[in-house]
Amino acid sequence: MMAELGKIGKILGPKGLMPNPKTGTVTMDVKKALDDVKKGKVDYRTDKEGNVHAIIGKVSFKPEDLVKNYNTILDVIKKAKPQSVKGAYMKNISISSTMGPGIKVTIEN
Repeated sequence: MMAELGKIGKILGPKGLMPNPKTGTVTMDVKKALDDVKKGKVDYRTDKEGNVHAIIGKVSFKPEDLVKNYNTILDVIKKAKPQSVKGAYMKNISISSTMGPGIKVTIEN
């Protein structure tokens, strides 16, 4: 399948949509990948400016579930802070829908 997907790699690559074994989007063990997702695997991406992009939910989610997902992602990012980083690790947080305006969130350290 990767050979077929390689034909459109020039389109998907720059957008960051090309499947990659390192990110877990290409695997031969589908059962393990599904189990990881069901157990709550958290995936997020960073861009070159240091922004973190993550999905916390969909419109159909209950508000409590969205808050739970937000807190889980926040905890994962806080745990990923390198020991060598001094001072504020996160300078600001904003949440938005796919094409909507961002809403600033207060950071509690």
